[in-house]
Amino acid sequence: MNVQADAPLVSRPVPKLAAGALALGVHLLFVLLLVFGVSWQTQHPAPVMVDVWESLPAPPPPVAEKTPRPPPRPVKREPAPAPVVKEPAPPKAPDIALEKKKAEAERLKKQQAIQQAEEKARAEAARAAREKQVAEQKKRELLRQLEDEEAIQRMADEEAANRTRLAKQAEARAAASKRQAEVASVVGQYRDLISATVRGNTRLPDNLVGNPEVRCLVKLLPTGEVQNVRVTKPSGNAAYDEAVVRAIEKSSPLPLPTDRDARAAFVPELSFVHRPK
Repeated sequence: MNVQADAPLVSRPVPKLAAGALALGVHLLFVLLLVFGVSWQTQHPAPVMVDVWESLPAPPPPVAEKTPRPPPRPVKREPAPAPVVKEPAPPKAPDIALEKKKAEAERLKKQQAIQQAEEKARAEAARAAREKQVAEQKKRELLRQLEDEEAIQRMADEEAANRTRLAKQAEARAAASKRQAEVASVVGQYRDLISATVRGNTRLPDNLVGNPEVRCLVKLLPTGEVQNVRVTKPSGNAAYDEAVVRAIEKSSPLPLPTDRDARAAFVPELSFVHRPK
């Protein structure tokens, strides 16, 4: 049946008996659901335990309610693509000539490196030898120069030493000459003193003629005491000689100088020459 769009909607009348039966069925179903739900959720009460506290504990901090996370969605995995297997490239045939050329180039390179190292070592050795030779030459020249300087210094030192030695020798000779002159003067003085002493104690004989000379050897002690008198050269007049010997013995101890060098001219033996005049 065709319904025109401009025609109004007309409701059909529903039978009352069918509507009442449907409503009753719905109410019965609702009651059954309530009864079944209450009996299914009913539970026996659990025993209650009470803790006695002296003071109430601090209330726990409020816990933020966690929002339940939605269950993860299942990930749909796609099957991995099958690996692509590449076919191996066919092996190339070795180039023998190229390998030989490379080997020859490597050999030449190594040989050149060895030759360069040997040439460098020879150059270093030659340079070290030249430096050593130059250092030795400088050392020899320095030693020669030092030797020349030392020789010159030695000559100068020897000349100065010779001059000093000659000067000292001259001084020593002058001092010795002066000393000898002093000793000779002292010896001469004491010889004259001894001659005068002996002459004063001599008793000349009456028959003495002229000025005869008698030489006697007199042994003396360091104190001047006469130990022995011996005539070494008589005068020819025995009486005069004996008179001189007695005069020497009578003059003991003879006067001697205090100077040791001068006294050596009298002790231990004195060659005494006496003349009456």
